[in-house]
Amino acid sequence: MHIRFIRTLLFATIVLCMSAASFAQIGVAIRIGPPALPVYEQPLCPGDGYLWTPGYWAYDYEVNDYYWVPGTWVMAPEVGFLWTPAYWGWGGDGFVFYDGYWGPHVGFYGGINYGFGYFGAGFEGGRWDGGHFFYNRSVSNVDITNIHNVYNTTVMNHNDSHVSYNGGNGGISARPTSEEESAAHERHIPPVATQTQHAQAARANPQQRASATMGKPGVAATPRPGDFNDRGAVPAKQAGAPYTPANRGGNQGSSENNTAQTTAVHPHDLTPLARSTPNTGNPKQDKKYQQQQDKQIAKQQQERDTLQQKQDQEHVQLDKQKANDAQKQQVEQKHQQQTQQLQQKHQQQTQQLQQRQQPANREPSKK
Repeated sequence: MHIRFIRTLLFATIVLCMSAASFAQIGVAIRIGPPALPVYEQPLCPGDGYLWTPGYWAYDYEVNDYYWVPGTWVMAPEVGFLWTPAYWGWGGDGFVFYDGYWGPHVGFYGGINYGFGYFGAGFEGGRWDGGHFFYNRSVSNVDITNIHNVYNTTVMNHNDSHVSYNGGNGGISARPTSEEESAAHERHIPPVATQTQHAQAARANPQQRASATMGKPGVAATPRPGDFNDRGAVPAKQAGAPYTPANRGGNQGSSENNTAQTTAVHPHDLTPLARSTPNTGNPKQDKKYQQQQDKQIAKQQQERDTLQQKQDQEHVQLDKQKANDAQKQQVEQKHQQQTQQLQQKHQQQTQQLQQRQQPANREPSKK
């Protein structure tokens, strides 16, 4: 119980920290997907060693609205490291955000076509060679008078989709390749401080919200992180698809309820089981119903505890394996899906029990 309490407290703290940094990953699911990716130009690379990180839609849970985090050039934290972009994916009960990371290889980013070398898989905008980053001029906007480590390789990009999420209704159907799965097991570095501050600045700017921009942000990309007012910052040329706050551009999941809601990740996050109090006027029938409820709730609680114990064991195993953030994120998504499936199963059982009582409840009491 002590370990479970510490793990619960730690997870809650992590979720709060990620929310404050606008990098909410697992714990809250959004029923309506992000708007389409806007169309914009890439600012000029500010100098040697900067790598392009594409813009994306993040979500502000306090105002229940998406906001655009501009694409920007960022200094790589280590020689040889590349950026894997963030993306949204349908998790079965809502859209879940997967944060980007730095690593020796580009991992899976949902098959989303962010452009500028990120065409859904891998990165075609440049490569590391001999400790220096070489830019592919066919997709990267660089000034060859200042940056000489360049090459020119034509990249065929036949995907004109501006869809910004994976899975769900209308989303990209891509799945990780074996190479991308291998990349997920490598050592990663989370977004650096300048990227976090960049995202926080976007969140704090009401003009970056989807409801204010109609999917066409005023600042779509910046030369450096946080340079929202720099003369090199570029606005979006157009929205990626028609957008209104009412339909979010039609990016909806399979659920009928399209409002943001908190989604439990583990069984102990769920609302405690409780029985209803029948009052049919038939004491014998009411007592029987209460006994059936007690039996059902006991079984459901046992199933919750069993699943929680299994998930706790997987947490311990991850700690022993010293799993990276991507591995932990995948496991937490699996736990979220397991928990929601169990909750839905129990809700159906409760409804069925209530329905079986309804005919008897309408019968007049016998004297």
